Amino acid sequence: MEVQCAAAKIRKYASSESGDTLEMIERPHGGISFVLVDGQRSGKSAKVISNMVARKAIQLLSEGVRDGAAARAAHDYLYAQRKGKVSATLNILSVDMDSRTFVISRNNDAPVFVYTAVSGLTILDEPSQSVGVRRNTKPIITQLPVEVGTIIVVFTDGLRHAGTLSGNGRYDPAAAFTQMIEGGITDARTIADTLLAEAIEMDNGRPRDDISVLVTAVLPKIENNKIRRMVVCLPL
Repeated sequence: MEVQCAAAKIRKYASSESGDTLEMIERPHGGISFVLVDGQRSGKSAKVISNMVARKAIQLLSEGVRDGAAARAAHDYLYAQRKGKVSATLNILSVDMDSRTFVISRNNDAPVFVYTAVSGLTILDEPSQSVGVRRNTKPIITQLPVEVGTIIVVFTDGLRHAGTLSGNGRYDPAAAFTQMIEGGITDARTIADTLLAEAIEMDNGRPRDDISVLVTAVLPKIENNKIRRMVVCLPL
């Protein structure tokens, strides 16, 4: 089997910079971690906050610190630096090859979608607090086996709020994801691109918030090799 990871993101319309930050790091005991942070407000001020939180989490993960501890430390760092006056949402999605599991860490009111061949769609929506504001904030941790057919979708608030300010009604990413699964679509990049494109369309082509979508899918390995690949597209 092979794990596909794909992300698609766009900044708020007429904003100079996205307040969302997505970072990736290889884990010292094998595997990979993605850190997705949405800073309070939007534009450059939000980017400063999201960069601050993401850098701290990535640094600790690269040193072998466990995901939950890295999330708590990132919270403590933001809380100390901004005196509890600034918040950010934080998601960490890891493929941990040491334990052969996915580790999903949530400090985000937005849910995470998990699809498996056995259980179908599960929405991880247990109440979760953003980092940076309340002293004893902890992440919600979910651990799942790495199995063929598993698809995980992580996103920032802009995705589920798309359409609410444009008169088109609220976008339903869970329904859109379910429709893709029922249609046999399991490719991580296709899922990420489709969710983002539909959200932008709901906002009439002018996103009212930063939107980031991260998708991980476990598929049967077609090629018999051990090559890792990464593709990045950066519009200028």
